[in-house]
Amino acid sequence: MGRYAAAFAEVADPRAENARHDLGEILFIALAAMLCGAETCADMAWFGHSKIRFLRRFLELPYGVPSHDTFSRVFRLIDPNQLSQLLERFARAFAKAAGKNRNALVAIDGKACRRAYAAGRAHAPPFSVSAFAAETRMALAFAPAPGGEETQAALQAIALLDLAGAIVTADALHCHRGFAAEIVGRGGDYMLALKGNRPGLCADARARLAQAKGKSASVETAAHGRIERRTACVVAAGDMAKTHDFPGLRAIVRLTAERNGKREERLYLASRLFGPKQALAIIRGHWQIENGLHWALDVVFKEDASRARKEHAPQNLAILRRLALNAARGPQDKTSLRGRIKRAGWDDAYLLKLLTHMR
Repeated sequence: MGRYAAAFAEVADPRAENARHDLGEILFIALAAMLCGAETCADMAWFGHSKIRFLRRFLELPYGVPSHDTFSRVFRLIDPNQLSQLLERFARAFAKAAGKNRNALVAIDGKACRRAYAAGRAHAPPFSVSAFAAETRMALAFAPAPGGEETQAALQAIALLDLAGAIVTADALHCHRGFAAEIVGRGGDYMLALKGNRPGLCADARARLAQAKGKSASVETAAHGRIERRTACVVAAGDMAKTHDFPGLRAIVRLTAERNGKREERLYLASRLFGPKQALAIIRGHWQIENGLHWALDVVFKEDASRARKEHAPQNLAILRRLALNAARGPQDKTSLRGRIKRAGWDDAYLLKLLTHMR
């Protein structure tokens, strides 16, 4: 467990100098507890007491297991930016070990923690932005979005990442020149959804598609009793990058989806002249962040039910859940995510396996 000790040692301890419990040990217990299904700070304390013999194989615990108040105080006080950097370092190490670098698909999207609101502010739950690797199914980065300001949080999230050779996808909220410039400046490419919130770009993109002859490809899928046919058409953007001062813009992608007799059309801006089949795969891959990250956090780790709401607690616990999710996804076996969490709580050897697979 040396790498955990080294990583957690980089997190500054916000408590007074006479604090009894070691911060690294607190963080390790909290992570292991979440891997076993803990949802609250009280759960973490109960986990520590029930697994104290297991924990003492790696930790000293000179004062025993911290109380739930200690866990709560620590997560309220820690700087979320430091835990975000910890998440990024673990994810980068895993990707490097797995050899997933070139053309890695990184999806960016925002998420609310629905019940972590202060009294009287149910309309304004805390928001955050996550970066997610579609191929390795790992959470890469996390940035809080105070006041629901997702655009700045997205810039903070990608600033934590090594984007060399990666392809970044995002919805229409992030289709702006600042976001594009940050991606291109960090050595990555992008595929950004384009909607009516950028009317000038939309009009010119449609005109370009009407004038230019692009390459197209189609794919047909069947799921949940419906058949969907998706067709991608890719054309060069011409001088649109210069006209609209949009960094790196090289291609316009039109996706046409037909299902149940209905037809829907979507536009995307891209920094590379992708082939139409690759464009289809990239657009489809973006939705991995909904199924692979947001769904897992809400259904398996119960993020939307969390009532931790004071100071930095919502953000820090959200980062810890993403660390736990990455650890749970480490081993390559056919056990479901829910099954892994259950098994880790029952089987110390399996819990150790999950922890040691997290590089």
